[in-house]
Order: sequence, then C-alpha cells, then structure tokens
Amino acid sequence: MRRRSEIGKPTGRIEQIWIDSKAAADNLLGDPERRRVDVYIPAGHDGKGLPLLVDVVGFTAGGPAHTNWKNHGETVPERVDRLIASGAMKPAVIAFPDCFTRLGGNQYVNSPVMGRWEDFLTQEMLAAVEGKFGCGGVGKRGIFGKSSGGYGSIYHALKHGGTIWSAAACHSGDMGFDLLYSLGDWGGVLRTLAKHQFDIAKFIDAFEGAVKSDDKSWHAIMFLAQAASFDPDPTSPLGVRLPVTTDTCQLLPDRWANWLSFDPLTIVEDKDAQENLKAMKCLFIDCGDIDQYNLVYGARLLNRRLTDLNIDHRYEEFPDTHSGIDYRMDISLPLLAAALS
Repeated sequence: MRRRSEIGKPTGRIEQIWIDSKAAADNLLGDPERRRVDVYIPAGHDGKGLPLLVDVVGFTAGGPAHTNWKNHGETVPERVDRLIASGAMKPAVIAFPDCFTRLGGNQYVNSPVMGRWEDFLTQEMLAAVEGKFGCGGVGKRGIFGKSSGGYGSIYHALKHGGTIWSAAACHSGDMGFDLLYSLGDWGGVLRTLAKHQFDIAKFIDAFEGAVKSDDKSWHAIMFLAQAASFDPDPTSPLGVRLPVTTDTCQLLPDRWANWLSFDPLTIVEDKDAQENLKAMKCLFIDCGDIDQYNLVYGARLLNRRLTDLNIDHRYEEFPDTHSGIDYRMDISLPLLAAALS
C-alpha cells in the first residue's frame, strides 16, 4: 500500500500481516484472537537487517490508527519518511500492532481478563514480523509510545530490557499512580457506575449500546481497563473489581497494592528491573510540564531515581499538555533508530 507524500520524496510502503494469537485469545472480554499488524518498510529497503521499532499506541486507539490518513498532519509512516529523507533518522522497520480491547485500550501487560498482551508483543508479534521481513533481532529492537503506550514502553523496558528490547521511548507514560488515579477521580467513576447500580457488566453494555458516550463514561471505562490490567479478578463480572469502596470511596489496601506493583516507580526498585534498564542502548523519557493527568510529577520522580541509580537515560520536559504531542517523535525516533543501527 502506497501513501501520500511530497512529489519526488521517497515513500516507504506498508504491508499488513495477521496473527491468530493464542495470547490475545486468552481473555474474558470476548475480544478477537485474530490481530492485524501494519508494518512500515522504508523506501529502498526490503526490511532485512534493519532495526525494528514497535509502536504501542495510547488508550482508545489501535496500532493501525497510526498508519491511517490524518488531517493537517502526518501519519507515523509519513513522519518517518520525512525524517529518513532529511537524514535525521536512520532507516528502520516499524510495526503497528492492533491491541485494542473491549475496555477501550491496553496497558500491554499480561492479564487473565484482558489477555496476555505482554506475551503477544514479545513472542507472537515479534516472531511474525521478524520472520517475514528479516528485521530486528536481539539488540536491534525498540519500543515506543505515548500515554498508555508510554506506559507499555517503560514497563517492557523494565521487564525485558536487554533481552527483548534494547531501546525504548516513553512519551507522557503512566506512572505515579497515586496522583494519576486519585481518589477524586475514583469518586467520578463511582458516580458514573452508581447510575447502573455498580453493575460493571450493565455499565459496559450501556456504554457499548449508547448512541453517544459522554466524557464521564469514557473516564470510567478507562479506569475499568486499568483495573482489569493491574488487579484482575476472573470471578468478577467481566473480570473487573474496584480498588475503592463504593459507598465511601476509600482505598482498599490489598487491592491498591496490586495496582502499585505495576507502577514504574515501584518496579524500578527491583534489582532485576534496574539491570534490565542498564542493559538498554537507549532509554528516552519525556512529559509535558503542564500534563493534565499529573504525569509530569511521576516522570520527574522516575528521572531522579534513574539518576540516583546511575542508569543511563535521557529525560526531557516540554512546554505542553498530554494532548497532541506526536511532534515529540521527531526527537525520539531518530534516537532509537541510531542506537539500534
């Protein structure tokens, strides 16, 4: 498939592959096991011997959304075409896996409710893409994303740095859970669920059947997706349970502890995670200094801790919010490709 580009400028191509995934099939939401992966191959290359970058997208999206047409802006392949043509970026293959779920998105971790998405990425997806195009391999794989995708990137670096992934870029990734998922936010979730007698299955059915869902409902389903990722309960409706009491919005310590075990600020204290990060060739972290989800505070804490641990990384803050920050890839993607080339 060819795409729009400036006349005379080299244009990469996008090939589409499908994976019948056992890891994705292992879910309680009824989500499909057959998954699409769009693969960008730069102009003048067949993919062989090139580094592989994997784009894990933010909440409400799937990988193919980043290869689709975009108004008044660039798709990721168009951006990479420009960067490579200008000499700013070395050629790389980029995979865009579809990891969308019924709960609106993905945190790219293994969950008996959401599916084994960590396994999907590190085993099935990599094997399929690298086997077909001859790219990537140990020492030549990178992962990048924004928001939930930024979380997926830093989580995978912490868990699989040096063995699976050798470079990662975390743009405004989820971290600092105490501020990101505050009690005030949970109060809003409870008010939304109260309209459905706190019956999560009934709320999801109403959400999916609505002609138009409001922002409060989207906010609630996002929190439910995190609950199904960080504290899944296969015996609960749709496998989702809350970390707060429904009457007084008080944290349940045992439940919340499970959430915090997935916070990058918690994981980074693990010695194995520290060694994984030290094995990375490139670790890039950034966040907007007025991020409306308070993520800049978690990013600053992680940056400070990585510095204390003498873990090589690059940290940047930029004057912006959490929204509309694709332009940050002009900085991160050349860094990843150079480190892996």
